[in-house]
Amino acid sequence: MKEFDFTGFDLHEIKSTAITEDELDEMKNLAGSYEALFSRRAQNYKKLGLKDQQLSEDDIKNYILSDYTFLKRPVVVDGDKIFIGNEKKNLEALGQYLK
Repeated sequence: MKEFDFTGFDLHEIKSTAITEDELDEMKNLAGSYEALFSRRAQNYKKLGLKDQQLSEDDIKNYILSDYTFLKRPVVVDGDKIFIGNEKKNLEALGQYLK
């Protein structure tokens, strides 16, 4: 992420200031689902046995709101564009978009 220039973007440190329900809803509207924003790599995902459960969109929303580690990061929002996660293809698409 250090190779990208985020001048002009508002950066939100979710460890110290949790995202609001409205912010999460806005991201969901752009992403299409809460599941697209949900990190299955969070330590609590395995610890809570969530991999063995059928989670609804409401469940996923509540987990993200309750613990920032359930939000797939980074999330970059610019107008009606959203880039979610640090997978190679996502970072390449973000890099192309920011050029």
